Amino acid sequence: MTTTPSIPTAETVWTNKLYSDGWRAGSAGTIDVIEPATGEVLATVGAASPNEVATAAKSALVAQAKWAAMLPNDRAAILFKAAEIFEKAVPEMSLFIARETGGLLAKGQREVHAAAHIVQAAASMPLQPQGLVLPQMTGNFNFAQRVPRGVIAVISPFNFPLILSIRAVAPALAVGNAVILKPDPQTPIGGGLFIAKVFEEAGLPEGLLHVLPGGADVGEALCTDPNISMVSFTGSTAAGRKVGEICGRHLKKVALELGGKNPLIVLDDADVDVAASNAAWGSYLFQGQICMSTGIVFAHAAIAEKLTAKLSEKAKGLRIGNPATEQVAIGPMINQRQRDRVHAIVQEAVQQGAKLAAGGTYKDLFYAPTVLSGVRPGMRAFEEEIFGPVAVVVTIASDDEAVALANQSAYGLAAGILSKDVGRAMALGQRLKIGLLHINDQTVKDDHVNPFGGRGASGNGSSIGGPGDWEEFTQWQWVTMKKHATAYPF
Repeated sequence: MTTTPSIPTAETVWTNKLYSDGWRAGSAGTIDVIEPATGEVLATVGAASPNEVATAAKSALVAQAKWAAMLPNDRAAILFKAAEIFEKAVPEMSLFIARETGGLLAKGQREVHAAAHIVQAAASMPLQPQGLVLPQMTGNFNFAQRVPRGVIAVISPFNFPLILSIRAVAPALAVGNAVILKPDPQTPIGGGLFIAKVFEEAGLPEGLLHVLPGGADVGEALCTDPNISMVSFTGSTAAGRKVGEICGRHLKKVALELGGKNPLIVLDDADVDVAASNAAWGSYLFQGQICMSTGIVFAHAAIAEKLTAKLSEKAKGLRIGNPATEQVAIGPMINQRQRDRVHAIVQEAVQQGAKLAAGGTYKDLFYAPTVLSGVRPGMRAFEEEIFGPVAVVVTIASDDEAVALANQSAYGLAAGILSKDVGRAMALGQRLKIGLLHINDQTVKDDHVNPFGGRGASGNGSSIGGPGDWEEFTQWQWVTMKKHATAYPF
């Protein structure tokens, strides 16, 4: 008979601690986890220093060799157990994640259920074919196999902390790597210590997973440590450029999943009511703090005014408040710095001639859902990822103009196209320089089976998830064999 594992969220194993060869104090002191909706301290965890990165990497390197040599069935069994623990811990974990991030309870539930599915999918990887028999061009037996990279560093953000950590941690472990995880210091429990606790209870051998909450100095140490072979980074484009630059200097494999200015293109034959619903969901879900958020709505001139009005009605009708205690649609921004940046972009757009159709106000960290129309190229609201609850509406005259405006962006993550003519929408979509294309849907879409990644300022072309995991977390090794050694002319 199995029992439900205890995943406590208050006074627990991680109080004042981090996870590295067991639960212990961090050498850089502690980090207070602040609830954005109330400003209260939810928990206090250990803070890592760069010295701990070096110690963890050496430990992980030793543990990884033994882990990679373990029978695939045994590795898979540990991951399947971890998935089971995640599923049973949904009530406790989801509420804490909602409070830690300022998101809706449904968002927290989605994260934990998704974590279970991601780990289940990863658990199947050790049992899949891992190589190819190649043609015998010189009489040798000739094959290629996928082998682990070694020790992989994962740096994850605050917005979907559990999903955006576990989607790298689980497949990396599954194919035989060790992992050092640095969650965002604003969300170290949902983004890291929950994962450590689950894998500890699932029986993962010690030394294979280290969770080191910390600042930029810890991130830089992960990029420079010689025992770490790869860095998987999810976060802002500005931070991603720094990570890529440092890893490049050290000839280290790096996967960058960065920001987006994702267009939702609404053609003249689209249902305006449905389009307004899609635009509101894509723009306001989790306060717009998602890399896939709808960053700009390109609306055909024939329906732009009507769409803007309906979208503004929706924005004004969305209830704002503490998602942990109230039935609301909009929660708080993650911090004051981000709130102030969003407000500055909105104010600047209005000063430059844009129309504020809804919102543009805030109280504490709660920013009202906002609609800006009349936005033009050159404005920050047009060019930059806002990462807040702001819908930017731009009027277009044709499909060609939509493509031209969308493709002039430095970003290239996701796009949605709404039209009753699927062929027309698909033809338009095939001209867009993006990694994720959604016909008759908005831009916030993801699942554990799809390769996820963008172009340009949205990433370095790598993909994570589904078939992308094999490319990310293993590398090819070519092997030849002869029956016996033979002499050469020299």
